[in-house]
Amino acid sequence: MAKDSDPLPAYFNIDPDAALSELDAPTTSDGFAEIAAACLRGREDLASRGLNEDGRKTLRQFSTWEITRYLIPVAQAHFRRVLKANPDLPQGRSETESGAKWFSLDEVIRLRAHFASEGSKAKEYKPYRPEGMPAKMVAVANFKGGVGKTSTAAHLAMSAALDGYKVLVIDLDSQGSMTSIFGGKVADEWGTVFPLIARHYATHLRQENQSRMDRGEAPHPLDDTLSEALNLSAKDVIQPTHWPNIDLIGAQLNLYWAEFQIPVWRMTARSWKLWDALTERLEADGVLDDYDVIFLDTPPALGYLTINGLAAADILLVPLGASFLEFDSTGRFFDMLHSTFASIEEGENIAARALGRDEISFEWDAVRAVLTRYDGGQQAELAALMQAYLGRTLNPHRQDFTALIGQAGEQVNGIYEADYRDFNRETYVRGRETFDATYAAFKRLLLGVWRRDVLQAAADQAADQ
Repeated sequence: MAKDSDPLPAYFNIDPDAALSELDAPTTSDGFAEIAAACLRGREDLASRGLNEDGRKTLRQFSTWEITRYLIPVAQAHFRRVLKANPDLPQGRSETESGAKWFSLDEVIRLRAHFASEGSKAKEYKPYRPEGMPAKMVAVANFKGGVGKTSTAAHLAMSAALDGYKVLVIDLDSQGSMTSIFGGKVADEWGTVFPLIARHYATHLRQENQSRMDRGEAPHPLDDTLSEALNLSAKDVIQPTHWPNIDLIGAQLNLYWAEFQIPVWRMTARSWKLWDALTERLEADGVLDDYDVIFLDTPPALGYLTINGLAAADILLVPLGASFLEFDSTGRFFDMLHSTFASIEEGENIAARALGRDEISFEWDAVRAVLTRYDGGQQAELAALMQAYLGRTLNPHRQDFTALIGQAGEQVNGIYEADYRDFNRETYVRGRETFDATYAAFKRLLLGVWRRDVLQAAADQAADQ
């Protein structure tokens, strides 16, 4: 029971003159620039904590304990014997005369290749990857911010790289958070996916102009932007990262201009299939043959860039928290996906039927919702309810929030970039477990999808014979 002596809540008895004294002058549009500049200075300061003296991010070393526990499935004693018997293999470095050996990820990749060729065939030294199949593209999307979308995509990319896959990360979000995680440098929109989409449109416009001229009509002009885009390919905008087997197509604020430019192009050339732009450019430029897995981090909105990412994807992952609002918002997200893609199909197929062409139908190999930032003590009941409604669409693994996540974030690193010596080893092992389990669930999807493709290709070949 409240007592008369209890202090009143802080919102009582606020003096207007005292409140006025705490105000600055009214903010103008120039004030936004000043705030943005302050944020940029702070961002550069924070980001510099993860950079070396040359201003670039570097990847930490991996110990023998970590390699044999997480990366190459052999006993430590056997690992040491193999190194001793093969002096041409990387031997690692010790910080003290009798200390543990540490290896770069490049060296781990070489060691993994050796064990794969010389070791037991009963063990998985390299992850499953069917020959002749293109890379699988994975979009991580939700239009609600703060659900762990970028963090999930980044950690899955790192997991896949540690597992031995060659990975490309494509940042479609003009905020550029994924680009920052991987230390990318993007000067303007010409270092993003923008020129790929522009080239796809310019190529279509040239074809349409030929048809117009054949009919005696004036062609649409190609401006300087489109002419420049015709000279660029995906490989011109792909940059290496501090991970030896992760490359990046980055993003920065100017990428948002695409959301205004794409509808203008579409109005000029109604027959341009804008949703195919990213897919077809990556395929035409050989990117799907150069990588195993491609992760697309999408903006928290269902705009044209997100539509391109979703249309390109073979697998769609939708992160969300175990809360009513996030569950409700995610349901609306799926409703918008249905409305958007069903509308595209309907519009295109009316014309296709009239012209006797094949109809289009969007299809994804797998769609999964993923619970992130999960607190079993507070959210178990709601998570179980969400599982009951969503069934297999909701991944049964729930990605816990652990102390390691917060500490790694303070050091501007992903979980897998954090040195376990900066933590209690038990804390590190527990912190990794939830992300390792998230990756394991994803890998089951990936391998299942690839296996289905292999069996379907064999069935198609048998039918043709």
